[in-house]
Amino acid sequence: MKKKVSSYLQKKKENNELVHFTLIDPEKAINNLNALRKAVRALEDAGTDCFLVGGSTGISQLDVDVVVKTIKEESKLPVILFPGNVSGISKYADAILFMSLLNSDDPYFLIGAQVLGAPIVKRYQLEPLPTAYIIVGYGGAAGHVGRARPIPYDRPEIGAAYALAASMLGMKYIYFEAGSGSPKPIPLDFIKYTRRLVEEDIFLIVGGGLRDPEYIIKLHELGANGVVTGTVVEENLKKGVNLIRSIKRR
Repeated sequence: MKKKVSSYLQKKKENNELVHFTLIDPEKAINNLNALRKAVRALEDAGTDCFLVGGSTGISQLDVDVVVKTIKEESKLPVILFPGNVSGISKYADAILFMSLLNSDDPYFLIGAQVLGAPIVKRYQLEPLPTAYIIVGYGGAAGHVGRARPIPYDRPEIGAAYALAASMLGMKYIYFEAGSGSPKPIPLDFIKYTRRLVEEDIFLIVGGGLRDPEYIIKLHELGANGVVTGTVVEENLKKGVNLIRSIKRR
């Protein structure tokens, strides 16, 4: 039976908990499943709340299946798909960020991929989490592949307007993305401006360039409900574990 992931996330939000998502890139994880097993156990022990599985390049559905199954063998935490394309859908996951890249210039990433993927999501009985994906600043591979026009770091009001439009369209999750390995994270003003406009029930996620626990705590204080880290874990598992423990102690 699929987990009720949305209820799980909303309960944590209602309890004012900051949800930590660990991002696992199948392209990298598939090459060393033993290391993945070790990392999953360590990250769950540190206090991560969910595993996101996905990436922007070099992913086959078979790789995603193997990685998702490996995670689920080691952890009871929800596994949520973070697809860069239709090939990122796996029937073994619990839920999927059913995303539209709102600031893409390519209709494929706005609605085309979603039309192709929706019947698969339904057939696999994955729980869809309707998500507005918004690329900011650096953007990284996600911005390049998704043909996004990244929102400048110094224009938080534009990001907030995108988030407001997404909420009016019925999306329940807003994901501000600076890009994997970004040299700087989403500015705090993006969260501040967005929280002034969107309803309280919107679940606000921030990812990209998050390495400083104090900064992450500030994001939460301003209204972020979840944060995503991936590169810090890939580069150094111990640093990733310590980061999670630092923010979970607050």
